[in-house]
Amino acid sequence: MRFDILTILPELLNGPFNVSMMKRAQERGLLEIHIHNIRDYSTDKHKNVDDYQYGGGAGMVMAIEPIVILIEKLKSERNYDEIIYMTPDGELLEQRHSNSWSLKENILILCGHYKGVDERIREHYITKEISIGSYVLTGGELAAAVLVDSIGRLIPGVMNDETSALTDSFQDDLLSPPVYTRPPEFNGWKVPDILLSGDFGKIEQWREQQAIERTRIRRPDLYKKFTGEA
Repeated sequence: MRFDILTILPELLNGPFNVSMMKRAQERGLLEIHIHNIRDYSTDKHKNVDDYQYGGGAGMVMAIEPIVILIEKLKSERNYDEIIYMTPDGELLEQRHSNSWSLKENILILCGHYKGVDERIREHYITKEISIGSYVLTGGELAAAVLVDSIGRLIPGVMNDETSALTDSFQDDLLSPPVYTRPPEFNGWKVPDILLSGDFGKIEQWREQQAIERTRIRRPDLYKKFTGEA
């Protein structure tokens, strides 16, 4: 699977993809992550990538020309399953998005900055607009890293135990149940007896009950979806 990330701050993206699971996935040839500096495609002699917004107002806008030049160049080289714009006013990223996109081959991601990108880019190139929460960051780079990580880890072969992803929070509209490891008792705090029983049928039943109750208390919105009340 290939990701092409368009940004004006490529340095922000070096760290997240050069450690741990994302690094190993690239070394194994399971994942390609290409970071493109929009500034390299600026038509301005000073390599500016922003301009004042029409109508006045505070804040600059990402210029249209360098983004179009870069997108058109990449589109001439391959077909993209999705062209995603990371923006606070996009659709909230959910597990279902990552599940679906993990089956694709080529995804292009545009990182927003300043007051955003010229609206004509959104109208004519973007196929999906995604937000990672109801807050604003200095740019879309960190959000893009979150998106790539959430998709990349689902690609077959990336995780050592692929079944682990199936029991993650949100996969079935439930939060994950509590987990424990050794020792069985620490500072007087004990692991629930059921987990030490060896009865895997009862253990799975306990985990399901815990997941349901945890979701009911912590995420009533998800609980309503799970029960069909939403």
